[in-house]
Amino acid sequence: MHVHYRLHQPLPLDARLQLDGFTVLHGVSGSGKTSLLRAIAGLLPGQGEPWGGWPVQHRPVGYLPQGCALFPHLRVWQNVAFALDGSRRQRRSRAMQLLDELGLAWLAERWPGQISGGQLQRVALARALARQPQLLLLDEPTSALDPVTRGDVIDELLIGIRRSGVPALVASHDLQLATVADSVALLADGRVIQQGSPAEVFRRPMNVAAAQLLGISNIHSATVVGRHGALVELDCGGLRLHAYAPADLGWHSEVRVAIAAEAIAVEPVRKGVPLTLVHRRREGLCQRLWLRSAAGVTMQALLPPLADNDWQLGDMLQLSVPSAHVHLFACNARGAMPSAGRGSTQTTAAGIPSSA
Repeated sequence: MHVHYRLHQPLPLDARLQLDGFTVLHGVSGSGKTSLLRAIAGLLPGQGEPWGGWPVQHRPVGYLPQGCALFPHLRVWQNVAFALDGSRRQRRSRAMQLLDELGLAWLAERWPGQISGGQLQRVALARALARQPQLLLLDEPTSALDPVTRGDVIDELLIGIRRSGVPALVASHDLQLATVADSVALLADGRVIQQGSPAEVFRRPMNVAAAQLLGISNIHSATVVGRHGALVELDCGGLRLHAYAPADLGWHSEVRVAIAAEAIAVEPVRKGVPLTLVHRRREGLCQRLWLRSAAGVTMQALLPPLADNDWQLGDMLQLSVPSAHVHLFACNARGAMPSAGRGSTQTTAAGIPSSA
């Protein structure tokens, strides 16, 4: 399903995207994700397709607003039946069928205040499916969930939505949700700046804005100082990196580089350019390090779980980065440079290639 909507209020928006199964619309707070969903549902004035100009009650969508918006004075089955027509017996029968399909029939007589956040989400999904929609719209379905249960709720929502066979557009700033989607669309500056499978989007962000949305923490200026076949050598504040680049990218070209913290390996200084460990932080079983070069460039590295080291603040270390994980962007353009190839060659901070 192709979606194209234009809005002027509450913010300018001209968004085009293709819905493919479970599609996550990812963007920061205030970027227009909720506004786009509300426009598609007919709850905000907007022009576009599908169903542009249709009255809200005639649009074949199931809308799950943030917080679920279940009626607290109705039991679970009554919330689902609220979207149905027919006699009370018919509506209850159909509501129970939908709840059973989502594994919730045992909660039918409970009040919304008596069930968990994840169960609330699935009840809201059952109510949305009761309308037999052609499209599901979910607004931040994981925002109110605690970290312990979020993964399980995401799995349950995915199972329910995929079982229904109805395409879903999900507005979220949750990167965990984006990684399990069928398709990810990145929203920034009032438009979709990139869309593709999670593997495609996370592996190859199209521009600096996309890299920032994907949580890439190392974004710096660099200068091309050499070429070795398809690889260019870069000076990034005294650090030497290698990256794939088009053949017409010449020496002394100014570029921007983006490197995910997870792609950086850290080790004691041998032949590389030394960096100073200036900060460290535990993130679950992982460690995040901040390393600063003599020229003042700070790189973040996220070490794998239970990495064994006794490094202290002020220690001198070096980093290494796989060439395929150094993303290049032109300084004067929104888009990324075309890829010159892919590989697994790893380079040290001194620019010396080694086998990955």
